[in-house]
Amino acid sequence: MTRADGQEPDPGTWLLDKIEAREQAVAGQIERTRAEIDTLTARLRDLDEAAEHLRITRKTLLSLADEPETDTTPPAPVIPDHPAYRQILNIFGDLGRPLRARDLCQTLDLPIVPKNTEKIRAKLKRLVGQGILVETEPGLFAQPRP
Repeated sequence: MTRADGQEPDPGTWLLDKIEAREQAVAGQIERTRAEIDTLTARLRDLDEAAEHLRITRKTLLSLADEPETDTTPPAPVIPDHPAYRQILNIFGDLGRPLRARDLCQTLDLPIVPKNTEKIRAKLKRLVGQGILVETEPGLFAQPRP
């Protein structure tokens, strides 16, 4: 090989230039490989974390499956023994609408006097307290919707 000035290149310089070029190429490959390693390390860390979450989820589900079933349904309300309560509930079932104490007195053919309406109201309040009826607004009673 001849140089631009027409002289033959020094074999030692030419060889050193080739080595330097090769060194720079290898250094570039090293940097790209390190960048790939960093990317792959981050990806591996994310995959390890995802796998750990799946192991925790499996362990949680298996432990929940091993727990005994608990009954979450509330106990059925107990209707008082007095026949008046059964009559009141039958009227609510037949009419299917909210009623006031006065309405029940009329349906039961009781005279509309304060004594009767207060007794009926007290029974209605007791049924509300036991969860058998609901008071949708003050003085208005209804059967709860399922």
